[in-house]
Amino acid sequence: MNEMPIEEYLAQGGRLTSPGNVPPRYRGELLRLMASFVDSELAASAGFADVINDAPGITSRIAAARIVLEKADHAERVLKVMAEFGADTSRYVGTHPWAARVARDADIGAVRQGGDMRLAVFHYPLAGWADAVVMNVLQGAAAVIQLQEYGRISYQPLAEVFRAIAPREARHAELGRAGLAQIMETAPDQVRAALEYWHPRVALGFGQKGSERFAMLKRLGLRHRPNEDLLAEWQSTIATQLAEHDLKVA
Repeated sequence: MNEMPIEEYLAQGGRLTSPGNVPPRYRGELLRLMASFVDSELAASAGFADVINDAPGITSRIAAARIVLEKADHAERVLKVMAEFGADTSRYVGTHPWAARVARDADIGAVRQGGDMRLAVFHYPLAGWADAVVMNVLQGAAAVIQLQEYGRISYQPLAEVFRAIAPREARHAELGRAGLAQIMETAPDQVRAALEYWHPRVALGFGQKGSERFAMLKRLGLRHRPNEDLLAEWQSTIATQLAEHDLKVA
């Protein structure tokens, strides 16, 4: 009996379990996905590290420190899978400017900057505690949705890592919502300004609507839901969360 071609196997929902049996295109796309996640987590960790001392009180500082620690840990977990594919991980051993940011008023769209693969949203600087909390609420909700997608990818060892990470990223989002409730009591105008700034920038992280790459990634089992579906879920989730504080975005 002839064996099923691996591309057809993946298109029918098959799973791969080791680097040795993945086709070149699959390997390249999987490494791209992992690098984007690792770099985004490290950039996010570095960004929140800069605002720990802006946190109002010990509980908030602990929450911020936990996010910094756990995002770095999440990056390390995925980096271990990358290393199994022979990826060059030297950048993660030495120093890299993960805390580097563009000017606050820059408009880089979804274009990656600075020689790494972080999402564009992580190139923008945080402007104080309220701003950081709002960004965490928006990006935290996005991360929860993206990790649900990543937890279904066809490379089983990585899918298992993402499923293990998902509850902690959900907790980060919950910490953000708790912080938002506190800030709304004292600085609602800062919250509204931060929402106006961060909402469109986080939305860009879901990618283009009608992406031509999506069909190819779906055939490889690396994506399942199109960008516009993930974006719509995020928009609905955020609208519901903001409505709890009589907030909305345009």
